[in-house]
Amino acid sequence: MSEDLLVAALGDSITEGSPGLRGWDVWAAQADPRLQIRNCGSYGQRTDEIAARLDDCVRDADVLIVQGGINDIAQRRDVDTAATYLRAMVRRGRELRLHVALADVLPWNNGWPEAEPKIRRLNALIVGIAGEEGIPLLAFHDTLEDPDRPGRMREEWTHEGDHPNEDGYRRLADVVLRALQNV
Repeated sequence: MSEDLLVAALGDSITEGSPGLRGWDVWAAQADPRLQIRNCGSYGQRTDEIAARLDDCVRDADVLIVQGGINDIAQRRDVDTAATYLRAMVRRGRELRLHVALADVLPWNNGWPEAEPKIRRLNALIVGIAGEEGIPLLAFHDTLEDPDRPGRMREEWTHEGDHPNEDGYRRLADVVLRALQNV
């Protein structure tokens, strides 16, 4: 096993974690003792606001995980613009010689069905960014989507329809851990 890794987790409330719950960062660090995770999640932030915090978050980091976009959708912002900010964060991380991974947008039970087409559109753009930039895609959406209710998280993986609960966060941690296996 390789040496310790400082992971800068940059995003919105999905990264920050719900109050009183252990987020994916805690579960991932508990499962892999190499990981020290700096949680730079911030509730309610759009991709432009997240991007403004990147350089502070990644100081001395080895890995950057970028997550965001749902607040752009919730605030009726253009998803193409959100994708532009996500790509810029990925490129900035690579410019800083970090290992970079990009998460897609979770299903949003409380925004369904209105937000669903925008989430699907942004996620398609995110898949494209990951492929074009040659970085791992963290498939958060498909990990928590209920196959019997497309576009929504399984009820047992969310506590209020916006954020994962601890079971949901454990599943997201597994996605992150798989992406970091070879770093």
